[in-house]
Amino acid sequence: MTPPKHVWSGDWEAESEAEARRRAEAEAERQTRESQAAEAPTAVGRTIAPGSPADPYARPEGAPPRRGRVAALAIVAILIIGGGAFAAGLLLDGDDDSKSSTTPVAALPSVGSKPVTPSRGQTRAGAIYAAASPAVVSIRTSTGTGTGFLIDKQGTVVTNDHVVETSKDVQVKFGTDGRTIQGEVKGVDPSSDLAVVHIDASTIPGGVKPLEFADSRGVSVGDVAIAIGNPFGLDRTVTEGIVSSLGRTLKAPNGFQIDDVIQTDAAINPGNSGGPLLDDGGKVIGVNSQIATNGVTSGNVGIGFAVPSNTVRQVVPGLKQGKTVSHAWLGVQIDTSGASAPNATSGAVIGSVETGGPAESAGLQAGDVVKSVDGQEVRDSTGLSTYINSRAPGDKIKLKVERSGQTQDLDVTLENRPEQVPSQAGTQTTP
Repeated sequence: MTPPKHVWSGDWEAESEAEARRRAEAEAERQTRESQAAEAPTAVGRTIAPGSPADPYARPEGAPPRRGRVAALAIVAILIIGGGAFAAGLLLDGDDDSKSSTTPVAALPSVGSKPVTPSRGQTRAGAIYAAASPAVVSIRTSTGTGTGFLIDKQGTVVTNDHVVETSKDVQVKFGTDGRTIQGEVKGVDPSSDLAVVHIDASTIPGGVKPLEFADSRGVSVGDVAIAIGNPFGLDRTVTEGIVSSLGRTLKAPNGFQIDDVIQTDAAINPGNSGGPLLDDGGKVIGVNSQIATNGVTSGNVGIGFAVPSNTVRQVVPGLKQGKTVSHAWLGVQIDTSGASAPNATSGAVIGSVETGGPAESAGLQAGDVVKSVDGQEVRDSTGLSTYINSRAPGDKIKLKVERSGQTQDLDVTLENRPEQVPSQAGTQTTP
């Protein structure tokens, strides 16, 4: 079974690799230029400050930060703890760069879900489709097509980050009337693979009811799962299955880890990206994002993955306002091979520590085994990642680690995660 791939009808993987290479080359050149500028004045007797108008690598005023895509190459297939499961600690960075503080996120509400009662002669899937599909849209950019869905009457559409990528504007189409509507990308979060598109409320077709979110903590294995999307460009296709498993982890577009992912056998294919995964009450339990394939075909083999609704509920309000979501970062890479600590039977084994990161500052070392965090037992890498993801940048945590047979406590102050996973050759990968 090959690693999961994003279900986007464009050539996402090739574009990811090209963008990652471009960013690496640009960053290397920028660092070289900065080093040279620091050592000697320019021809006009001054250095060029990074970010100044004279700096060719400066981001234009008002432009969104550059966002790279990390490809699934062996040398960079690294997930650094600090992933995509979100709790009360999630923060938003304000648009004003002069502000050093961050603002706590207020999550979107969840609603109770009762199983839909079909009309006479109607299937349950048919009833859910009739109610939910009008709010499902197709999204087209210059590189491909995907899916999204309306969540309020103000014109907020949720989709995947890897669907919109660097686009500022996209084309949105409701299947109910076939009109093409211009949509503005308000915000993206590569760490959770989520994005928000805004359309003018007046363009929403009459009678379309926005979809509501269920609490994904209430989802159980075996529950009904219904996906609606645009696989291979086939408008608003519905597929039905079950929730196959919970608590899966996926690689986000920026290389970090998305936690608490829902696995389903509802058929999901290229073009389904960004569409809703619904429960038997027609409420959103996840956003369809990736599939696993057998290496022979890129189509469905019964293993699809959705970002859980509680992650969506937490991230979307900030993206809707055009803000940047901040994620807590520990700065370690996990060794799942057992090479760093062959005798460890439980805990998260540290494969390497990111230079200059919070873990290094606290004294964490490669080969350490994290046994608990803030008094809570850590059984494996997922447990550590999930806990870090529930905290916010600036939070202080206490790690109990085992090193050379001795146990010690380390105090760590979490920092804000970098834009993408720093690549480091020779490091063991994490799930």
